[in-house]
Amino acid sequence: MTYDRDNRSLFVLPSTQDRIQGVLNAAVVFVMYGDYECFQSANVYRLIKVAGQQLKVSFGENNLGFIFRHFPQREIHPHAQRAAEAAEAAAAQGQFWQMHEILFIHQQELENGYLVEYANRLGLNISQFLQDLSRGTYVDRIDADIEGGLRSGVEAAPALFINGIRYLDRWTVEQIMAASVAAND
Repeated sequence: MTYDRDNRSLFVLPSTQDRIQGVLNAAVVFVMYGDYECFQSANVYRLIKVAGQQLKVSFGENNLGFIFRHFPQREIHPHAQRAAEAAEAAAAQGQFWQMHEILFIHQQELENGYLVEYANRLGLNISQFLQDLSRGTYVDRIDADIEGGLRSGVEAAPALFINGIRYLDRWTVEQIMAASVAAND
């Protein structure tokens, strides 16, 4: 299969299948393809959080959405895939965003023992968590995120889309906010 590397549009549109904060039909929807072991992904996520807090003042609480999609770069980040699976196993127990935060905060500590420690810290059912990881329950979901990213021209994490258009400007809060305001016009 070939991909259009110059594609600037989001191939897989936001849906209820996504991991979303905020609302799906918001005036501004960020879609980030990220890797939990990638330092830049963590930085971009933090920038989006700060920009999002500031944009809520302008747009209102219900006019902003943030979607995270997995894009583990397995070749260079040996723990990214398993971390993505841990996030999805936590999602099955209603704790995706809590695990998501922990994984980015502790991205240098993503070995299996740490993942279990994080699950325990969140009060997850450890037996279920471990079963989900050992069975590869969420590998297909993660692969679908990767495939959607590739079809959207994503080659590496992080990648950000604002209202379906690839963000290619400088990674600053001010630039992301300006692009968000422009996307809403």
